Amino acid sequence: MKKIGYCITGSFCTFARSFLVLRSLIDIGYEVVPIMSENAYYTDTRFALAEEFSRKVEDACGRRIVHTIVDAEPLGPKEPLDALVVAPCTGNTLAKAALGITDTAATMAIKAHLRQDRPTLIALATNDAMSANLANIGTMLKRRNVYFVPMKQDAPKGKPHSLVAEFELIPDALLALLHGEQLRPLFLC
Repeated sequence: MKKIGYCITGSFCTFARSFLVLRSLIDIGYEVVPIMSENAYYTDTRFALAEEFSRKVEDACGRRIVHTIVDAEPLGPKEPLDALVVAPCTGNTLAKAALGITDTAATMAIKAHLRQDRPTLIALATNDAMSANLANIGTMLKRRNVYFVPMKQDAPKGKPHSLVAEFELIPDALLALLHGEQLRPLFLC
């Protein structure tokens, strides 16, 4: 059984889709370590109440959520994971990961995992992917052991710079990653 970290950051409108994928990965047979950025863990939104959503994630995974920097640090060296999935990965988290900034549980989990040369899968969900974060996508694509879930524009007219991963492709992208491959095409129409 493969042990994966499943990191949720603050793209709240994608939480329901992300949770369905999380459940499917557990059903497939992955052991899942849940990780949440502090904003995702503590913030109530119109999409989900923080405590209710966190309880749902913990119940599904059968373990407590890692939601502090201190608790995320051992995920690389002391508690190795076969892979880390970041779904959703906000533009903010992507930018910090690209620049090596470690100030949340999510960015610490990414850093701790990558410093052990283990594969990380990013399911991007951001309104500025094709503007402010385009360089960060390029930076992460060039990094060893970083893979992306195929993505597309979710609302080209209303949000012309937005990209959102096809969350339903996470299981296939994870399987490809475990074989050292990037699932393609990366950008969907």
